[in-house]
Amino acid sequence: MKNIVVFASGSGTNAERIIKYFSNKDGVNITCVLTNNPKAGVIERANNLNVDVEVFNRSDFYDTETVLVKLEKYQPDLIVLAGFLWLVPEYLIENYKNRIINIHPALLPKYGGKGMYGMRVHEAVIDAKESISGITIHKVNSIYDDGQIIFQAQFDISDDETPDSLAQKIHELEYKHFPVVIEDYLK
Repeated sequence: MKNIVVFASGSGTNAERIIKYFSNKDGVNITCVLTNNPKAGVIERANNLNVDVEVFNRSDFYDTETVLVKLEKYQPDLIVLAGFLWLVPEYLIENYKNRIINIHPALLPKYGGKGMYGMRVHEAVIDAKESISGITIHKVNSIYDDGQIIFQAQFDISDDETPDSLAQKIHELEYKHFPVVIEDYLK
């Protein structure tokens, strides 16, 4: 049995898709969702799907090894960042070397880095008049959005694209590809 722990900070739509995808798969178990946001929508989504939730704060994450202790309880083979906004500290990266992956709503290396998340990314892509956009799934290292790229999917941006329409297309790619890439990465 392979165990996955999901980290999320927001509404949790990607986390929900991942949990549902693996609920019908033998050999993979989503053991927990960890969140740094006690008001995150992902909490209700995980609870509705009978997945444990652990909430932590900035001090737990950066100043102590509280999060590492929580993780050890769930024995993850893979940690998946699904809309998690904090930079992962070095002690977690070292303890789970090559076992932490993230999804980013743009084609890295463009439009990545600190502060580049959500609508900020889509607005930057539109403002730059890019002709394509897409998603990137990558390994996590100690620099925002800098880890080795595992997978990218892209599409053409239409002339009348808005940040909202771009966000919708990005979500569709995320929902379609992220669970499958996670499954392949576990093999």
